[in-house]
Amino acid sequence: MGDYSTRRLGALHRRTTTALLAAAALTLGLVTGPTAPPAAAAPDGPHQVTAVLFQWPWTSIARECTTTLGPAGYGYVQTSPPQEHVQGPEWWTSYQPVSYRLESKLGTRAEYASMVATCRDAGVEVIADVVINHMSGKSEGGIGFAGSPFEHYSYPGIYQPQDFNDCRREIRDYTDAWEVQHCDLVGLADLRTGSTYVRDRIAAYLEDLLSLGVRGFRIDAAKHMPVEDVEAILTGLDDQSVYVVQEVIGAAGEPIRDTDYLHLGDVHEFDYGRELKRVFQDGDLAWLRTFGEQWDGLMPADRAGVFVDNHDTERNGETLAQTDGSAYTLANVFMLAWPYGSPAVHSGYGFTDYDAGPPQASDGTVSNPTCYSDGWRCQHDWAEIRGMVGFRNAVGDAGVAHWWDDGGDRIAFGRGDRGHVVINHAAGTLTRTVQTSLPEGTYCDVTRGGPTASGCSGPEVQVGADGRFAAAVPAGTAVALHVGALSGAGQGPGAGDPGDATLGFAVTAPTTWGQEIRVVGDHPALGSWDPAAAVALSAEDHPVWRGEVALPPGTRVEYKYVRVQGTQVSWEGGGNRVATVPGSGSLTLQDAWR
Repeated sequence: MGDYSTRRLGALHRRTTTALLAAAALTLGLVTGPTAPPAAAAPDGPHQVTAVLFQWPWTSIARECTTTLGPAGYGYVQTSPPQEHVQGPEWWTSYQPVSYRLESKLGTRAEYASMVATCRDAGVEVIADVVINHMSGKSEGGIGFAGSPFEHYSYPGIYQPQDFNDCRREIRDYTDAWEVQHCDLVGLADLRTGSTYVRDRIAAYLEDLLSLGVRGFRIDAAKHMPVEDVEAILTGLDDQSVYVVQEVIGAAGEPIRDTDYLHLGDVHEFDYGRELKRVFQDGDLAWLRTFGEQWDGLMPADRAGVFVDNHDTERNGETLAQTDGSAYTLANVFMLAWPYGSPAVHSGYGFTDYDAGPPQASDGTVSNPTCYSDGWRCQHDWAEIRGMVGFRNAVGDAGVAHWWDDGGDRIAFGRGDRGHVVINHAAGTLTRTVQTSLPEGTYCDVTRGGPTASGCSGPEVQVGADGRFAAAVPAGTAVALHVGALSGAGQGPGAGDPGDATLGFAVTAPTTWGQEIRVVGDHPALGSWDPAAAVALSAEDHPVWRGEVALPPGTRVEYKYVRVQGTQVSWEGGGNRVATVPGSGSLTLQDAWR
């Protein structure tokens, strides 16, 4: 590693609130959560919430778009950087590119293209995290993940030394704008983005991603590029409708401000997450009544990309994180209920070592995530967060109505006549009659379930003709109602009588004579976890075992495969698999025995 130790490179993207802030890459969304409710059709309205599936492989993102993100109403999924990077298991290797080949430990170019198409079919657009400020920081060079040779400031066929800024040392003074934008961020080779050749080469990379169907970019380390350079790159793209959100980490006393980049697209509002941590840990939720542009330093709502945490801030302690229990969950509930910014939900994995990457296979690729096992936290699928995505879609741009607080950590507010939320961050159950503008009806509390054909998969709440309902909200929980989640409005027989859809299973599972493979799960049609009542699969295409089950559209099921020989039953390893039945037609799940 030359004069760079692994720990030194691990300093990439560490943040402090001092002048030594170092830019990194945003990936929005993850707590161990209760089982999510059966999926209903996503509510009408703009689907604006982003799920940031940090370090998820492309094939797994495709699956998640179909089974979870689309049915929940997420509008976007943000991927980790897709380009070739330095070798190594650490998460930050994804932010040290060595070429623009779409081959990485997260998957191949073909897998990325397939993922984009699958997600779009599920109603979810793809945002790519793109690293365009710099190349790698391994001073002695080496071979990239996909086999590309490189040296520091030399990347054959792409960049040579003249394509990098002349400073050639680390940033020392963050109060010097020229130094911040022309010297090396944590030793990473800083591209000469003022050069026409470099701009054109970066634009070609972005155009390549757009050709695969990508609809947005999260620009890593935008602060470290002069705004006119970023503008020249973006305005040169053929498609000017692409969504852009930029990582610009402002700090007091620094000359480079996040607001300098607002005319180019959204900008991440880091102070949003910092302030939520301050309020939830050291203040009162009652303060949030005016949260937004009225607070000193927060940028205009229509240009702010907001999050409770991202992969950097959950590591450096700037914000709440998935280890903060109900405070973290409730902060996400508030973010998705409150009308400020474009929200992103960070979803990653647990860690104790700052540098630790996700679980990986022996060939260096990232293992297929199984939610709630092997460290994968899957915040995007926690019942409270998943339900609030639908809430956000249903309330649209409706204003705040009927704010109430107890002067402390209990608040309630509505979004016009479209939704209402109650949050209890205090000790003890909150019991009160809540005034809303909601129409009379029986609603599902979407933090604990959604509508089914016959009622709700969680608690029901009756709103009277006067717009009031009786709330009993335990400590550390919330209640959220919206007009898109009325009791009995879920898909399935009895609700418009759409009939059943088909869930198919195709699992590669080698067996010996006398053995068979069955699928068992949490639905009666899958045997209610009883292997004796499980669905037997056909061995006609051995070693692939196939079968199908008719289920109500939108039903979310958990399942596993079992190997049966006589009275002996062997369960496959790993956590429960999860799937959501399509709204119509059939979906075949392609699995492999674990």
